[in-house]
Amino acid sequence: MLQRIFLNVCILTIVLTIVGCGFKLRGDYGLPTGIQQLQLLAAQKNTQLHRILGKQLQGFNIEVSDNTLSASQIAEQVDAIVYLTSDQLERRLLSLFSTGQVAEYELVYTIKYQIQFPAQDPQEIEFDVTREYQDDPDAVLAKSRELDLIQNEMRQEAANRIIRQIASSYANWQQTTGG
Repeated sequence: MLQRIFLNVCILTIVLTIVGCGFKLRGDYGLPTGIQQLQLLAAQKNTQLHRILGKQLQGFNIEVSDNTLSASQIAEQVDAIVYLTSDQLERRLLSLFSTGQVAEYELVYTIKYQIQFPAQDPQEIEFDVTREYQDDPDAVLAKSRELDLIQNEMRQEAANRIIRQIASSYANWQQTTGG
């Protein structure tokens, strides 16, 4: 009986400590309810990042438009504009085998985009998502599939970071405009 009470107190203490420090599971974030319509534009249409970001935004019940609107339409119809300026994947050499073949690469996915809210100048943002990739010349097909998987994970992470930045920028915009 005493052990059960002690166990319950320990579990309660751990849970309260984790909740009290602000810990949240990854991916457990939301967009403000004030963002209901968003214009998603890209310098290069139909990139994988553009599609992933659009799907994730729709998952938050946000109406996503990719039509170019005039300045007056923007103020009336959308709560925010996200313009994907560029996304670029670069592969850097990290190490070599003793034979001179590449053993390891560093993949750097650079994303540049802008966020704009009504009556505000666009906010330009750039960030990198970095991964290491070990190459094996004896398993070309398997490593090719692994590389595709890593690149998709990098795009998912980039889309998640953009969504978190939209939420953060929207909160800052509301504070400055008093909305």
